[in-house]
Amino acid sequence: MNPSTAQARVIVDELVRNTVSHVVLCPGSRNAPLSIALYDAAAAGRLQLHVRIDERGAAFLALGIAARTGRPVAVLCTSGTAAANFHPAVLEADRAGVPLIVLTADRPPELRAAGASQVIDQHQLYGNAIRYFDELAVAERRAGQNSYWRGQICRAWNAAYGEWRCGPVHLNIPFREPLVPEIDDDGEWYESLEGRPDGARWTELPDFGALPSFVVPSARHGLVIACDTGVQAASEWAELHGWPVVSETGGIGLAGATAISSGAWLLGVEEFISRHKPEQVLCIGRPTVFRQVQRVLSDPGVEVLLVRPDSDWPAPAHNVRQVGQWFDEPTKPADPEWLASWQRADKAASSAVTEALAAEPWPSGLRLATELVDAVPEGSLLVVGSSNPTRDVALAGRLRPDVLVHRNRGVAGIDGMVSTAIGAATVHRGHSYALLGDLTFLHDASGLLTGPAEQRPDLTIVVLNDDGGGIFSLLEQGAPEHNASFERVFGTPHGADLGALCAGYRVPHVVAETLTEFREALKPAPGLRVVEVRVDRTRHRELHARLRTAVSSAVRAV
Repeated sequence: MNPSTAQARVIVDELVRNTVSHVVLCPGSRNAPLSIALYDAAAAGRLQLHVRIDERGAAFLALGIAARTGRPVAVLCTSGTAAANFHPAVLEADRAGVPLIVLTADRPPELRAAGASQVIDQHQLYGNAIRYFDELAVAERRAGQNSYWRGQICRAWNAAYGEWRCGPVHLNIPFREPLVPEIDDDGEWYESLEGRPDGARWTELPDFGALPSFVVPSARHGLVIACDTGVQAASEWAELHGWPVVSETGGIGLAGATAISSGAWLLGVEEFISRHKPEQVLCIGRPTVFRQVQRVLSDPGVEVLLVRPDSDWPAPAHNVRQVGQWFDEPTKPADPEWLASWQRADKAASSAVTEALAAEPWPSGLRLATELVDAVPEGSLLVVGSSNPTRDVALAGRLRPDVLVHRNRGVAGIDGMVSTAIGAATVHRGHSYALLGDLTFLHDASGLLTGPAEQRPDLTIVVLNDDGGGIFSLLEQGAPEHNASFERVFGTPHGADLGALCAGYRVPHVVAETLTEFREALKPAPGLRVVEVRVDRTRHRELHARLRTAVSSAVRAV
C-alpha cells in the first residue's frame, strides 16, 4: 500500500468513528486518495457521500447539512483556488457556529517550493475564521503514523464540535504521488492501521455543551429576543416565567401564550417602545436583521443578557451584563400587566397588518411571505434568504410553532443559499421550502446542478423576482433624492430568464402569476422544483410605509 492511500483510509475511518456521517466531495487530482477512500466508505454504508463540481456551492451544501443535523460535516477539495472557494462558507460557519471539517488537499513542500501548478499558500488560508488549523505531515513509508493521523482527526473534531462553541476547522493535507492505490495493492503497511476496538474514536472527548454556563434574569419587566438558535426553548422559558418573547424570524418556531408574532413591528413603534422599555433583554443568539432590535439593545437603560452568542457579541452599546450558554430561573416574578400590555398591542398590530395586506393587490413580497408561511405543511423546513425575504417572513406576523426555519445569518450574505437550502432539505424529514430573492438565487444558480447519482431532496424553492436589488429601496439609498443613481448601482436590473436557467439544470420551474396558481404550486411534491413570483419592486417602499402607519395607529388605539 502506498503512503497516500494508507493515510487517506485511516483519515476516513477516523472521521466515521467521530460521528461524521455526511461528507461533501469536489473532484480533483490531488485529493484523489481521500476521494477513493470516501467512495469505498460510502459503498460500504459507513457514510453518505455528496459530490459537487463547484467548491463554493459544495461548502454551503455541507453547511446546510451541518446546520440542520447539528453534527460536524466534512467537505473536501483539491489544492489551489478550489480551496479558496470554500472561504465564504467558512466565514458563515464561523459566525453562525456551524461545525464544519474542511479538508484541503495540497502539493507536498518540495513541489510548492518548485512553483508547481495549482499551488497557493494554503496555510491559515481562512485566517481567524477557524477554530483550529493543522497541516498534516506528508505520509511516509514508516511505522508510527496511524496514531498520529487518528489523533489529529480527533483534535479537529473536538475543535469543531466538542468545545464551548461549534465552528469550522481546517486540515491541510499534502499528498505525494502515487495518488491512487496500486493495482497489486495487498493492503500491507508497516504497522496495523486499525482504530480502537468496537468502532471507538482514537481519543474520547466530551460533546459540545456538556457543562453550560447560565445567565440569571432578575427583572419584572423583561423581554426575550430569540434569533436562529433556541427559539423553541426560549418560547418555553418565556411562557413559564411570563416574559413576552419576540423572534427575528417572526412567528415561525415561536410557541406559547407569551409569543408576540408582531414583535418586529412593535419594536419599531417609538411611542409604544418608550412606554414599554424592558428593564432586561434576554437575547438568544445574534440579531442581524432589524434596526429596531439594535436600538433596544443599545439603550443604556436596558440590561442585556446574552445566551449562546458568537465571538462578536451583539452589544451595540457595550452594555452586556451577563453572557452564558443557557438561561436560568429568574430571581423575580414577572409583572402580569407588563405581559398583558404586550399581548394587547400584538393583537392590534397583527390585525392591522392582516387587514392591510388583504387589501393589497397580488403580488407583493409581504403578501407572498404571508401566503407561504400560512401554506407550508406542519413539520416543514423553511429556508429563508437574506435581504427582503428574511424581513418579509418576520413581518408577516404569522405564528407557526410547527415549522422549522433556517437562515444564513452568520455574515448575512446571499452566498450559497441554493446550496444551503438543498443541504438542509437533504437531511430534513418531510417537505422543505426556501424563500429567496432573485439576486440570491442567481448568485448560487450552480447549486441547482445535481448529478444523476446524487440525492435530490423534496424542496420547493420560491423565488421572489423583483428584477434586482429590491432591498435597497427600503434603505437610505432608496430615498427619492437618490433616484438618479439608484437604478444603475443599487437596483441593478438583470432581466434574466429564470425558467430557461432552470431548464438548463433540468429542474422543474413554474411562474405563479395569480394567487390561486401560487397556492397550487406550494402543494408538496417530490423532488426539487422552483416557483417564481414576479414582483414590482417600485412598490416596496410605499407599502412598508403604509403598513408602519397602520400598525402605529392600531397600537396607539389600544
